[in-house]
Amino acid sequence: MAKRPVPKYDFKAFGAAIKAARTGRKESRKKVSDEMFISPRYLANIENKGQHPSLQIFFELMLRYNISVDQFLLETPPEKNTQRRQLDALLDGMSDTGIRIMTATAKEIAEVETEGR
Repeated sequence: MAKRPVPKYDFKAFGAAIKAARTGRKESRKKVSDEMFISPRYLANIENKGQHPSLQIFFELMLRYNISVDQFLLETPPEKNTQRRQLDALLDGMSDTGIRIMTATAKEIAEVETEGR
């Protein structure tokens, strides 16, 4: 029986999102690799070359950096993209005062964007 031809999924966009999130948090590749018990080279290959991560590492990176895999795997736009998930994670850690400040800021941005149309 012949092997079924299946195009390999290109993980470059996912790797770039991981790298951006990691550097955005100012985490070194060594720190992340040590905490995840993987080699820095493996992480570098995922980030830079689109190497296919194991399912476990894929899942752990997705959770660690609040990455929405929907934007990479689905053809339809996700409900919440990576940036929105990351913002949600930040908001979850804020005090009520911080939430009030963010709400006022968001309202002002919305108002300015509406005026600019």
